[in-house]
Amino acid sequence: MSLYELPKFEYHSPKLLFRTWGIYVRRLLLGPVFVALLAGGAAGVGASWYYLSFYALEPGIRETKVIENTYTPQTTEEEKIIGLVERVSPSVVSIVETKEVPVIGQRVVGPFIISEQQGTEKREVASGSGFLVSEDGFVVTNRHVVLDEKAEYAVFTNTGKRFQATVLARDLIQDLAILKIEPEQRLSDSGSEAVPFPTVQLGNSDHLRAGQRVVAIGNALGEFRNTVSSGVISGLGRTITASGPGGGFVETIEDVIQTDAAINKGNSGGPLLNLAGEVIGVNTATVLDAQSIGFSIPVNRVKRDIEQVRSTGEISYAFLGVRYTTITEAVKRDRNLSVDYGVLLDAGSAGGNAVVPGSPAEKAGLKSGDIILEVNSERVTKGNSLSSVIQKYEPGDSVVLKALRDGSERLFTAILEKRPE
Repeated sequence: MSLYELPKFEYHSPKLLFRTWGIYVRRLLLGPVFVALLAGGAAGVGASWYYLSFYALEPGIRETKVIENTYTPQTTEEEKIIGLVERVSPSVVSIVETKEVPVIGQRVVGPFIISEQQGTEKREVASGSGFLVSEDGFVVTNRHVVLDEKAEYAVFTNTGKRFQATVLARDLIQDLAILKIEPEQRLSDSGSEAVPFPTVQLGNSDHLRAGQRVVAIGNALGEFRNTVSSGVISGLGRTITASGPGGGFVETIEDVIQTDAAINKGNSGGPLLNLAGEVIGVNTATVLDAQSIGFSIPVNRVKRDIEQVRSTGEISYAFLGVRYTTITEAVKRDRNLSVDYGVLLDAGSAGGNAVVPGSPAEKAGLKSGDIILEVNSERVTKGNSLSSVIQKYEPGDSVVLKALRDGSERLFTAILEKRPE
């Protein structure tokens, strides 16, 4: 075909052309355009919602859409522990001991360096735990926490406030002490008034059971305030011999609670709690060479001390005045005795007198070799020692002692006196 022989085109009217092209346009474009419109509309709606939610609304309305996640206890027991810790922690305090200690310096004398004391300075030397039992500032702790009578003691609350403390009384039998701190004052319409301290609730330690869940709170290691540990009551009625810091004292404590709740150095004096949030014991000692063996003094002993301090200003115990050996099956056999309970009055390896001269026991007529069987009709046994029975009474109380002498039972009446320090 030459360049001049162009192809022939058929003629169509404009109306027909428009109709034809319209068909193609609809076929080619209608589907994609429809999809695009749908996508664009959806995007527009989403963008509008986002704008209205985060930019168009008032700031206060925007903030209500931010929800803080809080932990939900998974079990009823966990919920109880969390709740009691929140309630009791404000009443648990740290007790810090401060005293004058030597300042050691060095000086050069010829070729020698000599260490010597260069005065003294006040330093924090020890710390323990305690808890508030009254709104006016009575604090319970261990005696060994405030053992040094020459030292000064301060109480720190869990908010960090510091209060100077006065030691009101130290228990000679139990490892307990009562301190007093003065509450802050605030102004009111009627003048100045004391701000009450938050206090714990004291429970009843006479009906505890092994396996019962317990929680301990204290100033662990003297550094970590209000440390919480939990466990169970591992045993009841234990007798322990505990030594104080630096061997400052050694004492035997009867009828204490054993627990596997962690009790660390610095926890001494802190509360042992049941799941109701009640104090059932005062944490006092732990076995250093064992794992999870700690001991607490039953809270009913604490109640007695608090009442005595409030009424008399001191803690005192009734005194009978005897030295004895507790009778068991082995002692009965070895000593050829006729009974397997009670106490045999003898000095034992300690020496001295079985009956203290001038004591209520001597005044009542007791002698070495007698066997005390009962006190006011309460039998004396290995599990119910004579000392624990006598501790139930106050100085001035009269008790009837049933004793065995030369194979015959006799009754003796003794008027208990105040135990000498």
